[in-house]
Amino acid sequence: MIDRSYLFVPGNRPKRFDKAYGAGAHAVIVDLEDAVGPADKATAREAVRAWLSAAKPVWLRINGPESTWFSSDLAMVTLAGVKGVVLPKAEDPAVIAEIRRRLGAGAHIIPLIESALGLWRAEAIACAKGVERLAFGSFDFQLDTGIAGDREELLFARSQLVIVSRVTGRLAPVDGVTVALDDEAVLREDVERARRLGFGGKLCIHPKQVAAVNAGFRASDSDLIWARRVLEAADAGAHNAVRLDGKLIDRPIIDRARAILATVEGSRS
Repeated sequence: MIDRSYLFVPGNRPKRFDKAYGAGAHAVIVDLEDAVGPADKATAREAVRAWLSAAKPVWLRINGPESTWFSSDLAMVTLAGVKGVVLPKAEDPAVIAEIRRRLGAGAHIIPLIESALGLWRAEAIACAKGVERLAFGSFDFQLDTGIAGDREELLFARSQLVIVSRVTGRLAPVDGVTVALDDEAVLREDVERARRLGFGGKLCIHPKQVAAVNAGFRASDSDLIWARRVLEAADAGAHNAVRLDGKLIDRPIIDRARAILATVEGSRS
């Protein structure tokens, strides 16, 4: 099953861990990086260590290799309950190789592309063994590049991540967060844009965002009806080009219909 929603929970807020896990997100990311101040790093690690359980697998966003906390965070990645690692500011495939050595052959790693250099090296990063999919840290990317705006200003970067993911055979990438917590219309618009561009999921920063993200990446009823009608018409025409509602139905259209139905069969909600 393909994860669509990834919910962050601060590593220094242990009272929120169970709530986040039960919020309906396809995946939970316990954050030891941005959400935790320098003075709280050690206590956050201990809180996470005490809570982790194989019965509640979560992703762990560790601090980057340039930080003084990288080694201590890396020591936690083999603990029971750590499903995989989210690597911030991913720029060097060698760092991914080091994480994979800790996790073993079954490693699951999501590199966050948050800088110009990370985007420049996205193909090499995506090709690194253990990488499951890429994710876009859009706000850090804006800060690094001096780009002001999260919409058409980041179209090139987002499209690059989608294309790189496809070329390297990785799952469709995960789009960055929406910071508007009380404007569901903005969230829905962001999800719809991400889906149209080819993203396969989205990062969430609050449990209230999860339902909209799950719904936004699920095929609509009208899409499902269309896809089933296309496949029925294709079967009736022995998979040759046929007409449906006055439109030509050929191989690319048939493949798109199959892909729509696959998102239902391969997603959790």
